[in-house]
Formats: sequence, C-alpha cells, structure tokens
Amino acid sequence: MFGRIKNIDNRVLENIGRIHKPALNRIMITASRAGNLGLIWWAICVPFLVRPEWRLTGLNIVFGLALAHLMGEIILKHIVKRTRPCHHLGDDEQLINRPKFYSFPSGHTTASFAVVGVALLRCRLSVFLPILLLASLIGFSRIYLRVHYLTDVVVGMLLGFVCGVCSVILFNAIIFPY
Repeated sequence: MFGRIKNIDNRVLENIGRIHKPALNRIMITASRAGNLGLIWWAICVPFLVRPEWRLTGLNIVFGLALAHLMGEIILKHIVKRTRPCHHLGDDEQLINRPKFYSFPSGHTTASFAVVGVALLRCRLSVFLPILLLASLIGFSRIYLRVHYLTDVVVGMLLGFVCGVCSVILFNAIIFPY
C-alpha cells in the first residue's frame, strides 16, 4: 500500500513539474511565503480579535492554529520523519530554499485548513470562500514547489480541518455548555 502511495506522490510531482512557468513560479512562491509561520492567518486573525462581535471567532482561530501546530509540527512530523521531495532534486531544480525539517504533514497546509475549519463553522460564506481558496492555493503551492508530496498536503488538509472544527466544538462546550 505504501508503495502505491509513493508512486502516486511521485507521479503527481512529475506532472506538476511539467506546468512550471516563470509567472506561475512567482505566484506559487508568493502563496507559499504567505503561509510561512502561518503569518497570513495571524494577520487575518487580527480583525477578528479586535472587533468584540468577532472575538470568539478570532480566539477559535488562535486555538485552532495552536492545536494544528502541536499535532502536526511537534508530534506527527517527529514520529513519521518523512524526507521532503526537494532533498532528491538538484539545486537547479529548486525554486525556494529547502526547508530543514520533515515533510509529513505539510505545516503550511495544516495551519491553513485549521482556519478553514473555524471559518466554515463561524463565518459567512463571503468570508469562508476566500479563506478556502487561499488555503487551497497555499497547499497546492507546497506541492508545486516540490517541498511536499501530495499525501503531505492531503493529510495536512484533514488534520488542520479537524483541529479547526475541534476548536469550535471545544469553545462551544466551554462557553455554551447547555
């Protein structure tokens, strides 16, 4: 089974490598950088924290991001210890600096989809959809830039989404226990 997954991961990387173009490279590098350290999500969180009527959503985002970081970056990455695809490429094939840490799951994607999970349950569609699109772009950029495999990103999506939803469920249980 793992052999099949590895084959799919490698085929996806090869096929995405065929669509590399200078303009698209710049878009993907920008999208990926937006997800560095979850900065875009912390920036999006600020207005939620500032406005009293949105504060619960902002706190959910913070908690969802923290939970996603704990589960993905601190626990799973160090259990799985998966090598990144970029470590098998030559320097001329790499579009961004090689990350130093493990690949599975994608931290950029996990953080992004933690916010998606919160936004789905706490925000209007007009807020949720741009968050979903940005999160998806960030996740795809990580495969495009060959710093993650497809399975890293898919598991990051699932893990992050679950962390975001759990954040809302926990907050609802604490704040509105009955």
